[in-house]
Amino acid sequence: MAYAAGRVFAAALLASAIAACTMPPKPAPPVAVVPQPPPPPVLPPPPPPPLANPQYKVGTPYQIAGVWYYPREEPDYDQTGIASWYGANFHGRLTANGEIFDRSVISAAHPTLPMPVNVRVTNLDNGRSIVVRINDRGPFVRGRIIDLSEQAADLLGFKLQGLARVRVSFISRADLNSLGPAPISQETPPEVATAVPAAPVSRIDSTSLPPVPGAMVAPPRAVAGLPRPVERAPLFVQQQIPDGKVIQVPVPPATAIYVQAGAYSAAMPAGAVATKLNQLGAQVQRGTRDGQAIYRVRIGPFQAVEDADAMLLRVQALGHNDVQIVVESQTG
Repeated sequence: MAYAAGRVFAAALLASAIAACTMPPKPAPPVAVVPQPPPPPVLPPPPPPPLANPQYKVGTPYQIAGVWYYPREEPDYDQTGIASWYGANFHGRLTANGEIFDRSVISAAHPTLPMPVNVRVTNLDNGRSIVVRINDRGPFVRGRIIDLSEQAADLLGFKLQGLARVRVSFISRADLNSLGPAPISQETPPEVATAVPAAPVSRIDSTSLPPVPGAMVAPPRAVAGLPRPVERAPLFVQQQIPDGKVIQVPVPPATAIYVQAGAYSAAMPAGAVATKLNQLGAQVQRGTRDGQAIYRVRIGPFQAVEDADAMLLRVQALGHNDVQIVVESQTG
């Protein structure tokens, strides 16, 4: 009987083992799936840097923000006004005459002078004066006479302030590929110089300051005829190049800002304009230029540029689009 019981136990044990072998395995725990980041987008290659193609350029009349500008040859250019500067936002771009703007190079933008030309810019607030190469168009903010590169503004001592009272005096045509004056091979082609007529507005004069001491400029020449070719520029012109040399020149102890609505060779048209602007305080100031009488219609003086800007906009709103800001020495 014991034998029979053992057999029963063995059979039960065997059945249990067989049952265990036939049971399905326990499922494995799920494996966490980590999402893979998307592949980086395939960006197009950056555009190639612009290629410089400098050329002498006078340009044709153009309109910005409702104001017409008339580029022209102007070898007797000598004006005062408010300067601004530009830098990083335009670094590496082409200038209006095909050069590459470099904010660390001494250059400037002007709305009407030919390009490239060398001019002397004097800060009337501190007497610092440098030669600058004009190779771009601007500034297109009313009441600004010139837009200097960041480096030029730094040398003139107004980078932090942003604006300065300056005098701009023409020196000479500039060589396309160097800092010096243009050689005879780059003299203004007749078809270029005669293609753009003078601005069909009354003549505008903006300063009666004496010449900057120690900084010689080209003598005034009539703009009716073409400049005569020369084999070699005068020595004083060759010595004035945009090489970063800062000279210190005497400046008026005090200056004032005026809004000028026009300058005329006769008193009658100047008086008529002043009468129209009488409610703004316009007056006619008589002066001389090149030995000739000139009558300027001006409002001021102002000391804050913001006040002069506001008055300029009021004059412009009355239909005087040739209005500009000038700087004069102040006495008393």
